[in-house]
Amino acid sequence: MSTIDLQAEFEASNSYAIANQNYRATKGWFTCDSLCQRNKDRMEYQKQILDEIRAEGHARMSDAKAVAGLFSEVGIGEVKDSFWNYFSQGKQFAKRQSMWDAMFIGMRHMGRDESTMEYVLKVLMQVLINFTMGLFMALAIFIFGLWKIISDYQPNPITAVLFFILGVCGAFAFVTTYLMGIFGATAGGIYGVVKLAENNQQQARLQQQQQRGGGGYVHNRPHYQ
Repeated sequence: MSTIDLQAEFEASNSYAIANQNYRATKGWFTCDSLCQRNKDRMEYQKQILDEIRAEGHARMSDAKAVAGLFSEVGIGEVKDSFWNYFSQGKQFAKRQSMWDAMFIGMRHMGRDESTMEYVLKVLMQVLINFTMGLFMALAIFIFGLWKIISDYQPNPITAVLFFILGVCGAFAFVTTYLMGIFGATAGGIYGVVKLAENNQQQARLQQQQQRGGGGYVHNRPHYQ
């Protein structure tokens, strides 16, 4: 990796940025005069040089990864970093979406005759939906990018397929386990709240019966024949 010419890539990138800026400065809304065409040609030429340098750098990087091996600490670490990055993005999406959903559901709740419990249940349901969508979208993006990571290490086909299957199965198992934990914790919390509400209602009924006298029981005098 030390053979990658970072200075050449930096200079090519800087030249392309200048050429692109000059082209956009001379370009009209719907027209492009001779000066604009010359600047466009320079921009395309600089872009071609930049793409060639980047392609060469990527090829050298791929050769270095091939020496390390796909099942090396470097290869496994790159796959882990990719998974955790997408997993974190999926959670961030779910949190942001849940915040907006809670706000909009609250606004609708104020205009309707709904109890607080109904509002909480709707928000919880939407949070579960958002986390399911966010994490499975992250999983799908990770799977699509996994093969690109594998191909960079230039493994043989059998090793590539085996690593891909293991990576997909591991990622799918973790995401489903994480979601099952969220669903289980939510279900347990809802069950506890419902049981607490039922107990409170039963105690309230007993207190009302005791206040009316006799605790709700009718005491009959014994009848002797």
